[in-house]
Amino acid sequence: MNGRAAHDGSGSPRGESAVAVRTAGEADLDAAAALFRGYLDFYEVTVGDPDRPRAFLAERIANDESLVLLAEVPGAGTVGFAQVYRTFSSLALRPAWILGDLFVDPAGRRTGAGRALLREVLRRAREAGVAGVQLETAYDNTVAQGLYEAEGFVREGFHLYFRSLD
Repeated sequence: MNGRAAHDGSGSPRGESAVAVRTAGEADLDAAAALFRGYLDFYEVTVGDPDRPRAFLAERIANDESLVLLAEVPGAGTVGFAQVYRTFSSLALRPAWILGDLFVDPAGRRTGAGRALLREVLRRAREAGVAGVQLETAYDNTVAQGLYEAEGFVREGFHLYFRSLD
């Protein structure tokens, strides 16, 4: 992770200039945590401890367990974040990445921030030589699905299973 900013110069429906994407560090925890809470709210996840989302991100960043990217839009500030986890693909016999989270605050939507975050994840994945990037989203999140498919993601034919241990 080189911390370089990436720019999505495609413009936006609002006429905003380029979206800047950068790696989040400790100094960004408050902004990243606010977006993370928005993401959790979007998926209707109840968090008992209001400080837990910030602590979760702080642990991931401090231990280099995930890549957290932030999107900034001129005039709107930090409006989006993405979190990537590194893993391995047994079928490809190579590293792979999981795009665990991608969220743009409602005030930053239609600015190109989500697309800029996604493209930066893909750029960095290619640079790192990973086999591919995997993600999942809710069945009814058609806006996100449209973005992912427009950027070359293909819906897999595998069934996803999860077993809660709570």
